Amino acid sequence: MTRSIISLIVAGIAALWVPPVLAAEPPPTAEASQENEAWNNIKAYTLEKKTEAVAYGKKLMKETDARIEQLEVKAAQATGEAKAQYQKEMQELKVMRANTAAKLDTMAKETGAAWNDTKQGFADAYKDLQHAYQKVARRFK
Repeated sequence: MTRSIISLIVAGIAALWVPPVLAAEPPPTAEASQENEAWNNIKAYTLEKKTEAVAYGKKLMKETDARIEQLEVKAAQATGEAKAQYQKEMQELKVMRANTAAKLDTMAKETGAAWNDTKQGFADAYKDLQHAYQKVARRFK
């Protein structure tokens, strides 16, 4: 009996010394990885590469527009309260898209010291737009 008590005490102490296993974070989705890559790419452009940065931004916006159009098709197929909710969310998404496009236009016109700020403004707006898109897209699944 003394042995079993000692064994339990030793096992209890050993359990306290073993660090708990941390839950692994799920791997990022392909969309999230692409979003982070795009955001990092935008931030990496220098003023000397402004033309390339703006072209890249336009490419991202074109891809986003195509994905938003696909959501609009799905929203049009919804009925009742779901349709009203989707239309509201799509309108909010379009407002964010317009804001992001305006930031891209500002970035295209920037020629001096504010380049990094305008570039960061577009990058942040694009990231927010992608988050909003993903949120809406999840609801359509």
